[in-house]
Amino acid sequence: MLNLNLPSLASSIVKSGATTMATTTTQQCYVHPVVLFSVLDHYLRRNDNQERVIGTLLGVRSDDGRIVEVRSCFAVPHFETEDQVEVDMEHHRSMFALHKRASAREQIVGWYATGSKLSKYAALIQDFYSREAAPFSAVHLVMDTELTGGQLAIKCLQGSPIGAGAHPENCMFLPLPYELQYPDAELTALQAAADSSEAPEGFAVLISDMEQLEKSIDELKAMLERVTAYVHGVCAGTEKPNNVIGKYLMDMLAVVPKIDSKQFSTLFQTHLQDILMVAYLTNLTRAQLNIADRLQRIV
Repeated sequence: MLNLNLPSLASSIVKSGATTMATTTTQQCYVHPVVLFSVLDHYLRRNDNQERVIGTLLGVRSDDGRIVEVRSCFAVPHFETEDQVEVDMEHHRSMFALHKRASAREQIVGWYATGSKLSKYAALIQDFYSREAAPFSAVHLVMDTELTGGQLAIKCLQGSPIGAGAHPENCMFLPLPYELQYPDAELTALQAAADSSEAPEGFAVLISDMEQLEKSIDELKAMLERVTAYVHGVCAGTEKPNNVIGKYLMDMLAVVPKIDSKQFSTLFQTHLQDILMVAYLTNLTRAQLNIADRLQRIV
């Protein structure tokens, strides 16, 4: 158990020279949605007398350490009073060792906390995680579980030392740009979760592959219609042109192959016939294996 006390910790660290300053600061942070769900689950399972929870963030860094990808996290038990905060560092190190067995590439990149504002012990905890993530800076993710303003706000911060003396509590948190990053599989799960919130029964039915394809085509058609209306509006002078959007459209059109419509139709039909042939052979092979298995059981 690590006890963090404002006056005692400051004097002990200065005397021993244990304060570690990050040599490389983070400039961009990418967060996976599973991290946010884990933080929410930890907050919902907290003790009744506990106002906030903290935990360790795990992820990978770029070679220069300026880009961080937060992939997972785990909870760290702690207890706060008016004078000090106790953090179970044995649990922290044990959980990190178990995570290293499953994901050897992941390392400690920072810590998370819940609440609408920073705790008075945030600088001390940040100093500890800065030493755990050294020589890189530690990322501090804050989730507003109090729903201030009616929304679940998320902030990524990093500590910057201030003042002449090297004291752990002399830390100022600066905002860090972040983006949510998710693969296609997680995007599908998130979309299903979002649809369940709008359903009257409170759950969403998973659609088939063909229905998903039809839905994707309808969404693509709606996006094309919206872009076409914007381009026509710019050409007619009713819409204000945007250079960034124009550059994106030019880059998108540059990768589209210039082929004749009849040739495209021929290529599409040929590709479709190949897919149908593969599906037919797959079903035929599955049927033959099923028949062979039944005949073997009879014999």
